[in-house]
Amino acid sequence: MNRLEPLDFTTFTRRFRLPGGRLRRVNMKLAGESVQMEFTMTARTIPKDLGTDPRPVRLRFHLRGVEEYRLQKRPSQAAGAVPEARFGYFQGLVFLTFDAYTLGPGEQPQLYDFRASECYAAARELWWEEVKPKPKPTT
Repeated sequence: MNRLEPLDFTTFTRRFRLPGGRLRRVNMKLAGESVQMEFTMTARTIPKDLGTDPRPVRLRFHLRGVEEYRLQKRPSQAAGAVPEARFGYFQGLVFLTFDAYTLGPGEQPQLYDFRASECYAAARELWWEEVKPKPKPTT
């Protein structure tokens, strides 16, 4: 797994297109007073040149030392759809959200934007990896 530092957020979002993806799995692990969460989602790569098509990828985000989170599903929302995904770093915590909130042109998301989200988590550490697809069984 690779640690995703706040300075790497922009580079990461230029490598993978998370909006339009799907959340596939959410795992939460409680160990004493420590909470860890794992989000697995499908996304697409962003091509480096015009002759290349984006390829689907499966990404796993692992949050260690989770301090706050919200997982809520409204009846009008499509299950698992990721309309927008953003990263933020506030008060020593890394925030990750998987739903849309409205921002004006050039406006930067603030702490209250993340906390208003219906699917977000804030932790001390954020790690990620690209999950390789399992080989299909032969019959």
